[in-house]
Amino acid sequence: MVKLALEGLGARYGRREIIAEATTPWIAGGTLTALVGANAAGKSTLFRRMAGQLRGAGAVRLDEAGAGDIRYMPQDTAMTAALTVYESVILALKQGGGGWRLTASELAAVDEVLHRFGIAHLAERQLPELSGGQRQSVSIAQTLVSRPKVVLMDEPTSALDLYRQFEILEALRRYAAETGAVVVLALHDLNQVMRACTTTIALAGGRILATGPTLEVLTPDLIRQLYGIDSRVERCSRGCPMMIVDGPAA
Repeated sequence: MVKLALEGLGARYGRREIIAEATTPWIAGGTLTALVGANAAGKSTLFRRMAGQLRGAGAVRLDEAGAGDIRYMPQDTAMTAALTVYESVILALKQGGGGWRLTASELAAVDEVLHRFGIAHLAERQLPELSGGQRQSVSIAQTLVSRPKVVLMDEPTSALDLYRQFEILEALRRYAAETGAVVVLALHDLNQVMRACTTTIALAGGRILATGPTLEVLTPDLIRQLYGIDSRVERCSRGCPMMIVDGPAA
């Protein structure tokens, strides 16, 4: 099982500090972790810094199992290339090196990830022909086809209908459980977070306010601090936690 921790992580755009002293305890893989915060809290910048796309202070600590194996899926992924879905996933797999000749195990990995995320029927479709939700599912498949040990996904369910949101989150949960990977998802829907994510990182103004078990982090006080709303957590008839919004904080 992989473990990850942030140690004093920082990031700037020019002179403007976006992320400051971002520190977490060790986060164990095998389950989903949520990154939550209001718009412009710095979630995408934190992901880019964690993925090594931005320089800055501090460090991302990984145990040996996850060293050097981080994949980041941004929220906006351009898909204008004249490739089929199958070809695009192969391309994502081969970007790690090793030449362009495909082995039987690599072909099996492409087939498996297409089936895992319910897009095998799109294999021969051209990328520009796809809907927004279909493109998002393809991006997820491209990110996971190489079975990375640390996965950072920015709003992976934003373009999906409710049923597909449930399917994708369940498939990501299974991936984390099977591989022991650290899977961190930036999500706006806190009810999704409560149902799917074991751990939550709360970010505001470029600073991490709390990291820990989801229902311990997402308290009414912290939700008010993050979003400026009053809320409460109740249990549905099946026992699932759900957040009820009472309105803007006074």
